[in-house]
Amino acid sequence: MELTLAEELRRLRGIRGASLRDVEKETNISNAYLSQLEHGDIKEPSPNILYKLAQFYEIKYEILMESAGYLKHNKNKSKHPSAMQAALMSAKLTGEEMEEVAKFLEYLKSKKRMGK
Repeated sequence: MELTLAEELRRLRGIRGASLRDVEKETNISNAYLSQLEHGDIKEPSPNILYKLAQFYEIKYEILMESAGYLKHNKNKSKHPSAMQAALMSAKLTGEEMEEVAKFLEYLKSKKRMGK
């Protein structure tokens, strides 16, 4: 399931543990604009904005460009990680946090196997 740009941005910020003010401070993108992006009110953000956000979240620029609809995902090309995978890779988790994430993922997989 592919997420919308708004969903991707909300999830990335949540994983990073950043507030809208934190993102604003580091990217010079206004808090109001960021909020509109995360609520899906802005349908075509500029590539420059997406580039700044990709740098902040330490993910590939192309991921946000795809989520915004500027690029089409080519299934024949080598697959790059989703925004969620990239965010987890750059989350700088402690060993204990990584173990908790792994346990949670295993829990989710077991629920799926049991059809819940």
